[in-house]
Amino acid sequence: MAGAQADPATKMNLQGCRALITGASAGIGYEFARQLAPRAASLVLIARRKDRLEELRDELNKQSPSLKIEVRKVDLSDHVQVDAFCEWITRENVAIDFLINNAGLGDSGPFATGDVTRLKEMMQLNVVALTLLTRRLLPQMIARRRGAILNVSSSAGFLPIPGVAVYAASKAYVTSFSEALRAELHGTGISVTALCPGPVHTEFSDVAQRTNTRVAKSPEIAHVSVERVVRDGLAAVEADRPIAIPGFLMKLGMALVRLTPMSILRLVSRTSLRNREL
Repeated sequence: MAGAQADPATKMNLQGCRALITGASAGIGYEFARQLAPRAASLVLIARRKDRLEELRDELNKQSPSLKIEVRKVDLSDHVQVDAFCEWITRENVAIDFLINNAGLGDSGPFATGDVTRLKEMMQLNVVALTLLTRRLLPQMIARRRGAILNVSSSAGFLPIPGVAVYAASKAYVTSFSEALRAELHGTGISVTALCPGPVHTEFSDVAQRTNTRVAKSPEIAHVSVERVVRDGLAAVEADRPIAIPGFLMKLGMALVRLTPMSILRLVSRTSLRNREL
């Protein structure tokens, strides 16, 4: 699961990093900001809810007064706002050496009854915005021969999952994109890691839930804390690991999934779907 050995020259020291975190107003993104604050030189935090970002900025500055924090209200599901934010980065010559593509949107329920606007927003946020932000920031990292990209994917991306078809497919893109980009950047001093958590207790699941839609809940034993997810993600970046799957049970489960023939996975998916419909 860990992939090829890390190149010692590529390992990123996060002390003094200048990080950009998307979706920083809550959940995993919020925790990334909290854990990075004592180590970073500067943070750029973006999300749709500026009031929460400002509260987070004030909280972090109380603990780390010298930390430079910029908050920007950006809806990454809107391509116009993504373009405007990218232009701001260029215009203000914002230096970033650690990009955390954390923002994401989910949707649970049959694809055929999914809201078209929400599906568009999910693909724009999970795939397009992540790709464009990476494209905008990568050249400056390469020029400095220092940088790291942490793409928050999901264990759902390792297999097609009925009921969350588009979300799982979008995360498959994130993981595949991360692996390919990592190979392209070998020898440049830039590391790329895909963080693939399983179920985590955040508001993400509540937002993804459709009204009057029954979705099977993951067993509590499979859940990993937000703190653990972020800690493992940052450790994977510093160790230059290609993939991080927090939690022993999820590591074991995903290893088994990747070894299981697709014909068996299809049968399990159909059986699971029928049980949910009963």
